[in-house]
Amino acid sequence: MQRAALLDAARSLLSEGGTEALTFPALAERTGLARSSVYEYFRSRAAVVEELCEVDFPVWAAEVAAAMERAVSAEGKVEAYVRQQLALVGDRRHRAVVAISASELDTGAREKIRAAHGGLVAMIVEALGEMGHEQPRLAAMLLQGVVDAAVRRIELGAEEPAAVTEAALGMALRGVKG
Repeated sequence: MQRAALLDAARSLLSEGGTEALTFPALAERTGLARSSVYEYFRSRAAVVEELCEVDFPVWAAEVAAAMERAVSAEGKVEAYVRQQLALVGDRRHRAVVAISASELDTGAREKIRAAHGGLVAMIVEALGEMGHEQPRLAAMLLQGVVDAAVRRIELGAEEPAAVTEAALGMALRGVKG
């Protein structure tokens, strides 16, 4: 229960204040634990983020997969893939996962995150193949790049999330011709 409370506190801290907010004193304060107790659960900030990714990413991926399963066409699956990921940007689980840069994580943590993202990309390969892409795996990786760029735009707050979503979806389905 303490570990879950620490992870929930970490999500909140990352969502509210980004990487600077995720400190062991702040985790201790949010959970009512002594700072030394936090170290009993996690050896570093990177370890906290790694566990958040391990816990939250599969839930996020399952939500994307469920949205895709409801679609009846390959194009519908691509649309669901893009829309669901961008809809999750405001979710604090997602905000927590992306709040800390991969450069702050150790090699093992970065590999786990890359593998999780690879699983997400793999979800869309079949639909892209059905749409006639000669290299659906490459197309999937490029599509995820569009989604990642849209996530960053939404997080910056420079444009309305709906406008970013529609632009990303247009790029995904019709390319740069719009």
